[in-house]
Amino acid sequence: MTVLLSDAEVAARLDPRTAVATIREALVAAYEGRLVAPPRVSAPLLGGRLVVAAGESAGNWYGFCSYDTFGHSEAEQVVALHDAGTGRVRAIAVGEEIGSRRTGALGGVAVDALARPEADTLGVIGAGGQAWAQVWAIAAVRRLREVTVHSRTPAGREKFAARVRAELGIPARAVSRVSEAVRGRDVVVLATTSPTPVISAADLRPGTHLSTVGYKQVGRAEFGTDLLDRADLLVTDSMAQAGAYDPPMLAAVPPYAARLRPLGAVLAGAVPGRTTADQVTVFCAVGMAGGEVFLLDRLTRQDAGATGPGAPGQEADRAARPE
Repeated sequence: MTVLLSDAEVAARLDPRTAVATIREALVAAYEGRLVAPPRVSAPLLGGRLVVAAGESAGNWYGFCSYDTFGHSEAEQVVALHDAGTGRVRAIAVGEEIGSRRTGALGGVAVDALARPEADTLGVIGAGGQAWAQVWAIAAVRRLREVTVHSRTPAGREKFAARVRAELGIPARAVSRVSEAVRGRDVVVLATTSPTPVISAADLRPGTHLSTVGYKQVGRAEFGTDLLDRADLLVTDSMAQAGAYDPPMLAAVPPYAARLRPLGAVLAGAVPGRTTADQVTVFCAVGMAGGEVFLLDRLTRQDAGATGPGAPGQEADRAARPE
């Protein structure tokens, strides 16, 4: 029987530690060739595009996540998981939670791998669903002492700070300027819908880790090349997806392309991560295909009490989706 999961069920069952651990496994599996994760594809339709990101865990499952760019207020994603041996649809999740938590978990893995071990302050630019998912996951890998948040509207950033305090138990405050949210922070998250740079790299202190989950293309990016110039280590979750952007992703064009490294390689120990406390590390989240299906497989295996590949212990708002 096919398992059907709603957003409410995903939210109740997918905790941040499990999400981060699962996406860490997915990144290493992709780097080692056990997870096939090609760039997503899109079909132009009358009202927008239908986007599909597919993945396959060799010998275990294959599946996809689909979403549209029509701009509907009630639009939902579909994540489908097929059994590799039979083709049977094992599970379907409908809604936004798996996609949002996948992106949040990518940020959590990046912070755990690249931020200083003692990092305990977080600055967030943006106050939407993607920003929340980042804080949700980062709080699972670092004991945060304070979160500062800036967004365009005072009400939005105050609401976000209140939610961090209430749901995560972390001191949080809204600030009126971007620089206030960024300066002196150990970790910075950019999760905006801005097509133009929202920060100055000069505001980052030595040793900062920064994750960006919003627009990052030539001519449309929430950061400028000053950030890439400042970065001592430049990392992404999918080299294939980074190279497939049109227009190109800023970090995937010269002179930055030669410095861009896959996060999976860092996790596998194939390339060095942070080597000194004062390095500035930058993670460009592009949305590795297969991540949502990896999470759905984990949830269904938890239900069955299964072990094996994908089981525990073995391995922006819609407009802000990294595309």
